[in-house]
Amino acid sequence: MNREGRNSAELIFNIAWIIFGGMIIGMSLELGFGTLKNPGTGLVPMTAGFVIFVSAALLLFFRVKKKASRMFFTRHEITIYFLMLLVFSGWIATMPVLGYILGTFFSTYCFSKVMRLSGWLKPFLLSLGTTLFCYLLFDVWLYMDLPRGILG
Repeated sequence: MNREGRNSAELIFNIAWIIFGGMIIGMSLELGFGTLKNPGTGLVPMTAGFVIFVSAALLLFFRVKKKASRMFFTRHEITIYFLMLLVFSGWIATMPVLGYILGTFFSTYCFSKVMRLSGWLKPFLLSLGTTLFCYLLFDVWLYMDLPRGILG
């Protein structure tokens, strides 16, 4: 695919994500939000739709400002992509055994190391913060049952 074809495909893809995010926002409006103490069924889809919509709009905005990039990925980028897929697959596979909290902690640590976050303290703190936030969001605030694994 030449650069013009790739640019057209990226443009169509970004526009499709903007439409998709808008559709999610529109459908979640019908479900109702509730409150933060008692969230309705539309709160999470609305948030997801908003994130998709804004992300796609920003990508489209910066795509217009940036010239076309190279056509193919480097070997290093492909390696990182497959390592990320491996970590994500491992997170899903080990969640019933380790549980959500430990699985998220170890997966976030592995993700940060794959993305070459230096040292061990930064990835540890990132993993700890991500795990704490996810626990608070899903288990405490949204009252969702998460896989407990070895933590019981």
